[in-house]
Amino acid sequence: MNGDTLVQSRPATRSGASWNFGAGPSRLPDAVLARAGDSLLRRAADGMAAIERPFAGTTFREILAAARERLARLLGVPDHYRVLFLAGGATHQFSAVPMNLLDPSSGLRRAAFADSGYWSRRALAEASRYAETTVIARHAGDTPLAVPPLGEWTLPPDTAYCHITANETADGVAWPAWPETGPVPLVADASSCLLSAPMDVSRFGLVYASAQKNIGPSGLTIVIVREDLLHRPASMAPLPFQYRLQAAEESCANTPPMLAVHLAALVFEWIEACGGLTAMAATNMRKASLLYRAIDESGGFYVAPVEPGHRSMTNARFHLGQACLTERFLDEAEAAGVMHLRGHRQLGGVRASLYNAMPEAGVEALVGFMADFAEQHR
Repeated sequence: MNGDTLVQSRPATRSGASWNFGAGPSRLPDAVLARAGDSLLRRAADGMAAIERPFAGTTFREILAAARERLARLLGVPDHYRVLFLAGGATHQFSAVPMNLLDPSSGLRRAAFADSGYWSRRALAEASRYAETTVIARHAGDTPLAVPPLGEWTLPPDTAYCHITANETADGVAWPAWPETGPVPLVADASSCLLSAPMDVSRFGLVYASAQKNIGPSGLTIVIVREDLLHRPASMAPLPFQYRLQAAEESCANTPPMLAVHLAALVFEWIEACGGLTAMAATNMRKASLLYRAIDESGGFYVAPVEPGHRSMTNARFHLGQACLTERFLDEAEAAGVMHLRGHRQLGGVRASLYNAMPEAGVEALVGFMADFAEQHR
């Protein structure tokens, strides 16, 4: 496939264009959707479309292997890690991680957590069904929001792993640096930030991410796991959730989500054709800076509750200084084609998700709408 065909051009500026700022499923690159229509959903000469071919067959296995290799290249995954393509979402991994990483026979029966927001607490609650759990760090204040204090954390000796949520999709909070956990494996839910910027995988024992942010459609989760952790017994895990088995079977211990894998492969190729993760990071920083600047320079009409150094580049959370205007803002935004800005149901307010496939033109449209709305309603 010619990589040039996968570089996303700026969308037309015709009247009536719409932009999806939803937290997920997110927008996919236009070029990937166009390519998918041609290559995945049409029958070939043998009468089969790509997504109908047997998952155990040569054709799909080659696509899966190429996707794995390209993802590893994009992230610089070290050789002693395995990349798994698993069915389900990140919430499945809230259970799968403790099932696979606890090792009571070796005294590793505890899971440590940093409480940085809504999704870290969801992961903690699920892990507590399988493990003794400890919160070893949390943000002490109410506002501005921030991740827990960094530093070398003191972990109990029976800790099997330490879990962080690298980017809190609901709260709009992101880690500015990674914590030090010594010999205890650091585990990261990177669902909303994986592939938005370079990430040093070697700092982690395990990284997982659901697909519907920067990777592809829902139903697929990527797990990147250090090989030594595959030796833990995983006695509680059902067979499809055993990392060791899935690694041995090249992610095909059960039928993988084939359409999602095909689309992820196209997205990885698009990212590589666009210049890789360094280029993605530069573009995402421009988009986020444009939006946060509009918020900070609005004179309090819009307010971002997160401390600047801890603001997410992918999920920008803010609220209106006059809360009574929120519903009008959301309604008028939808009418203007600036879609899915409603904040998480537990937190309210406004949230704009700026994943890789959101063009800068979409953020410019959002900022323009915000300026017009503020001018009309001050």
